[in-house]
Amino acid sequence: MNGDRDDEHSDHDERRPSASELDFWTFVELANHRLATEYGFRHQLATEVLLTLNRASNIVTYDLEAAVHRPRGLSWSGFRLLFVTWLAGPLEPKNAAVLTGMSRAAVSNLAKTLVADGMLDRSPDARDGRSVRLSLTSRGHSEMVEVFRTHNEREHEWTSVLTGTEQRILVMLLNKLITNRHQFDVRGRN
Repeated sequence: MNGDRDDEHSDHDERRPSASELDFWTFVELANHRLATEYGFRHQLATEVLLTLNRASNIVTYDLEAAVHRPRGLSWSGFRLLFVTWLAGPLEPKNAAVLTGMSRAAVSNLAKTLVADGMLDRSPDARDGRSVRLSLTSRGHSEMVEVFRTHNEREHEWTSVLTGTEQRILVMLLNKLITNRHQFDVRGRN
């Protein structure tokens, strides 16, 4: 009996690659198999979609930050705040938080750094003296025009593997995923 269990165990091990043999896709395959067979979870495709979405987002974000923004002394968060302020500003920090997907506290802390770096200006709101408005300084504006030129070329490099139609479909599908999040109790920022 014990010998049967050992044979069963070794057969199971032979089918499962070791951790050092896994790449992302073989891990997803392994995860889906184990989640279904060992734990009884039913929604493997949902797991695969969200693992892949998260992985793609992390890879692209890391690449943009490492290749474009860090060499200019910007973090990804710093770029996002400058980007929305550049194109939608001047704006209140709470609006910046909504547009960047960051918390108000993160925007406030980041704004202090960018003000100290001479990229952002923080001034009292003319309509509401208790509030402030964030706007780009002339240096911040020049930097954003320049950094976005490089950023946009890198975006193009990433998306050029897809046709224009595929890019529009991907945007449509991601928008559908985001828009329909209100069908259940989603936690997080807008």
